[in-house]
Amino acid sequence: MKLLPSNKNAGIALIVVMIAIAGLSVLAIRFAFAMKIETRLAINADSEQQMLWLGRAGVETARWLLAQELANGSAPYDSLDQVWAGGQGGPGETNSVLSGFSLDNIPVGDPQKGGGTISLKIIDCERMVNINTASPMQIQQVLTVMGVSADRSSVVVDSIENWVNPEIAARPAGAESDYYQGLIPPYYAKNAPMDDLSELLLVKGVTWNMYNGGGGDDEGNQTQPVFHNKLGFSRSSDDGPYPFGLKDVFTPISTGRININTADANVLQSLPGVDAQIAQDIINQRNGLDGGDGTPYRNVGQLQAAGLNPQVVGQMNQLCDVRSHTFEVHITAQIGSYQREYVALLLRNSPSDIQVVGFYWINKTANGG
Repeated sequence: MKLLPSNKNAGIALIVVMIAIAGLSVLAIRFAFAMKIETRLAINADSEQQMLWLGRAGVETARWLLAQELANGSAPYDSLDQVWAGGQGGPGETNSVLSGFSLDNIPVGDPQKGGGTISLKIIDCERMVNINTASPMQIQQVLTVMGVSADRSSVVVDSIENWVNPEIAARPAGAESDYYQGLIPPYYAKNAPMDDLSELLLVKGVTWNMYNGGGGDDEGNQTQPVFHNKLGFSRSSDDGPYPFGLKDVFTPISTGRININTADANVLQSLPGVDAQIAQDIINQRNGLDGGDGTPYRNVGQLQAAGLNPQVVGQMNQLCDVRSHTFEVHITAQIGSYQREYVALLLRNSPSDIQVVGFYWINKTANGG
């Protein structure tokens, strides 16, 4: 007599087979996804060397461009309408090698052989005030324009002076290491020039809102310096809001002289005798607005056309210039969907002497999935 298999056992076997197939399918999908990621990582790793060379190519392109600008005898100044700053081109540029030159998507090499593109953004540091050489009066003036209260301003001005200058004794409202050692976490006063402007956040009296500008509910959306996160600093602040921040006016690296052709109204108001109206008149004169001739300043003495007292203009030669010498270059290198951003710091002494004093990358992203 034949024994027929139980329908119950057959059903269980079918369920087991289906579970096994489903499990294997999940494993296959996960394996395929892992392989896709590994392949993309391998491609990105292979692109690292090409990316580095693209970044270096961006530095050399910026050096060449700045050399051409300095050698242009028709424009003995640096201004925002020139090609290096992303402008349309000033005198002598339209008929030179810079004619039609664009800072965006510059091809480098053969795209079929690992080539890519670079995009440049060049910022002159002389458009800002050097925090390491600024006088207490200049810092005070910036804080006044920001709207910082008098009691807060005195603390900030004295504390910055103590922080960057080791030869100055503790100012009345300033601070030295004994003050900073009592904080949580404790640290020492630097007593040396700032290397990075975010060091201001370590200085007594400087708040997050004061440094970054603005204030209120949106401050949580602002990027906090890495050292603040690592050392456990709080960025809570109850001051402000301010129309701009210290980071928008100051720089730790420049010759110390402000380029009156590239500085904005807030920076110009750090100069003696310059209020909001005169600062706007200076900008209008160089841009051709409200009766200005639209010609960048060829020398500091031309500031008299903006209504400055001749005696004040005479003092400006120590604080101002119409040339820039220090440049921060942002380079976006791209191969396919892979991007990396580099930053270079250039010191321009002459058309044949443009030194690279810094070069580093600041991010890495893979776009396009």
